[in-house]
Amino acid sequence: MPSPMEVIASGLSAARLRVNVLAANLANAETTRTPQGGPYRRRDVVQIAQGYQSTFKSALDEMTLGKPVISAVIEDKNEPKKVYQPGHPDADKEGYVAYPNINVVSTMTDMMSATRLYQANVTALDTVRQIETAARSISNT
Repeated sequence: MPSPMEVIASGLSAARLRVNVLAANLANAETTRTPQGGPYRRRDVVQIAQGYQSTFKSALDEMTLGKPVISAVIEDKNEPKKVYQPGHPDADKEGYVAYPNINVVSTMTDMMSATRLYQANVTALDTVRQIETAARSISNT
């Protein structure tokens, strides 16, 4: 079973990566040309819980504990948004420009959520440290 510090550290790492991916999506929301060709493709973080079965014989027998793990960062495969802008340098023959399929409002909402999750993990880390310090001081008396 992972220690509380391992779970929190994994959560911090996962939240940080999620914030970074969301920030990259926001920064590239209007990018119509990339080195790979075409518009920027939105990226999404796939997060799973790495499970550990409880070893305690109690009401928790069926509980699975886990720490968050990033399994992949995937690229959106949906078609880009097409906007009619015939004067744009990246417009196609019909005058349409392909823009990334990024909803700025929902991405900002996701970023706020990921930031709050990161802050919650920092608070949990501080709490675990305080508990460990209190436990050491009690055991030394």
